[in-house]
Amino acid sequence: MKLIHLLFQNNIPRWIIFFIDVVTCFVSLIIAYLLRFNFSIPDIALEDFPLVFGIVLGIRAISFYFSKTYKGIVKHTSSKDSQRIFAAITLGSLMYVVVNLIFYYGVNETFPIPFSVIVIDYMSALFLMITLRVLFKAMYTEIINPYREKSNVIIFGAGESGIITKRTLDRDAGLKYKVLAFIDDDNKKAGKTLEGVPIVDNKKLDDLLSKKDVAHLIISVQNISPDRKKSLVNSCLNYDTKVLNVPPVSNWINGELSFKQIKKIQIEELLERDSISLNIENIKKQLSNKTILVTGAAGSIGSEIVRQVIQFNPKKIVLLDQAESPLYDMEMELKDSYDNLAYEIVIGDIRNSRRLENLFKSFSPEIVFHAAAYKHVPMMENNPSESILTNVLGTKNCANLAVKYNVEKFVMVSTDKAVNPTNVMGASKRIAEIYTQSLGKNSKTKFITTRFGNVLGSNGSVIPRFRQQIENGGPVTITDPEITRFFMTIPEACQLVLEAGTSGNGGEVFVFDMGESVKILDLAKKMIKLSGLTLDKDIKIVFSGLRPGEKLYEELLTNEENSLPTHHTQIMIAKVREYDFDTIDAKIEALIACFEEQNNKMIVQQMKELVPEFKSNNSIYEELD
Repeated sequence: MKLIHLLFQNNIPRWIIFFIDVVTCFVSLIIAYLLRFNFSIPDIALEDFPLVFGIVLGIRAISFYFSKTYKGIVKHTSSKDSQRIFAAITLGSLMYVVVNLIFYYGVNETFPIPFSVIVIDYMSALFLMITLRVLFKAMYTEIINPYREKSNVIIFGAGESGIITKRTLDRDAGLKYKVLAFIDDDNKKAGKTLEGVPIVDNKKLDDLLSKKDVAHLIISVQNISPDRKKSLVNSCLNYDTKVLNVPPVSNWINGELSFKQIKKIQIEELLERDSISLNIENIKKQLSNKTILVTGAAGSIGSEIVRQVIQFNPKKIVLLDQAESPLYDMEMELKDSYDNLAYEIVIGDIRNSRRLENLFKSFSPEIVFHAAAYKHVPMMENNPSESILTNVLGTKNCANLAVKYNVEKFVMVSTDKAVNPTNVMGASKRIAEIYTQSLGKNSKTKFITTRFGNVLGSNGSVIPRFRQQIENGGPVTITDPEITRFFMTIPEACQLVLEAGTSGNGGEVFVFDMGESVKILDLAKKMIKLSGLTLDKDIKIVFSGLRPGEKLYEELLTNEENSLPTHHTQIMIAKVREYDFDTIDAKIEALIACFEEQNNKMIVQQMKELVPEFKSNNSIYEELD
């Protein structure tokens, strides 16, 4: 048995494969003569056999040499090897015909090789050479990894992508996996087979998962709806079946799918919703051939706004951020992906009005997307002076310069934490909203605010944190078992920012439909299962208690606000309280002046006077309410 293993584990030398191929052709020639003459070869045919033998094997050897049939690794024979053999055998058999014609017209008016023998030899040689390789591959597969040791796999999608997925498995991972069945939502395909694998009705998926030990379900469908994907994953998680996903065709390498590209499904994919319908023409009209400034351009939201804006052919895009390394990474991305894009990388702090004014004077932006902000709740709860310096003063600087330099539109990216704020960060963003909306009432610049909740995968968000904790073996920490949050993908959020920003007329606070709020505990449990781990066995969940300023549930509208529909089903306009600009400006100046005192309680007290609905939660500032 060890000898057999050794034989199959090592690659057979090329000269041996070449020799076996030539011997196979000799056997094929004998078979052709026997079949042609009904197993009784006449003497006259035998007399010519040495000549025929020399011609046939000589031509076959030359065709094999030039077509490189012997170079393929036999135990990994693929369709390309079969194509190479087909070409070599076909070419060789055509050469027999040429030799026959040369002998007939140039030598003795006889055909040394009967044409019927050529036809039979062609078919038998082709059959024997391909069959021997396939048999060797099957033996190798069975001996190295017996059939019973293979993991069962189900492929969702019995279309073209499903076929390609199966072939990829066979080619790249056939030793480890056996495709048990195809599942498809098209009931007309049920009961049929595809490449020898049965197509099963989608209603029988749970039955298959419960009766068979299915290691993986691979989703091969390219345009599966988010709800259908969630349904499949939920079914699989009940039976500890891992779910893998075939990437979009555009990501395949040289148009060919590789097994290594089939990845585990990510939690972000289960929180996606149906694709957003955008008013592309209106956005293009607003952004095309314009100079656009994005503040916080190296952040998760700012960088995605840049990527989205690029699609609409701006005249120039100015990327402003104070974070040197992330901004450099963004510059490299633009350099690698967008050859003809006119862009300017600016390191600067929105709190520095002189640096900011130089930017506005130099580039004269026509549209500003203001995404720069401090956003971590506990950090800002402990550092209120920094929150007012960046989120309030920084926004005030940008807004004032937008008015001074005749910016057409100023789109501010805000947060759901600005609604009934329970923390310093949310209150600082609400103050920034109030300032820009008040300033916009008496200026030509149109100020527009957009509010949304947590974005999946953003810097510091819960999902990357959970993923890191799971990779480190746990525990996964959650503040409270009842805490919930709204989630939206970064591209989805930024698409809605563009849609709302370009369609707004100034003064609006747009809120986005964030879908259903998600229980963070359920999110963590699902992430653990998707990682192939077992809760409380492989990894634990611990509750750490609410952090300062944190609340269990988040809102998008305050109690005093109502929303109005817009042209877009996922965008609403909040009816917010209006403020007198001169009054608000004076109060905000007084708030910013508190920075010099570095008295946190004084700062928070001033914030509460500006935003009466700001009621601290789980914070030392509750005593100020």
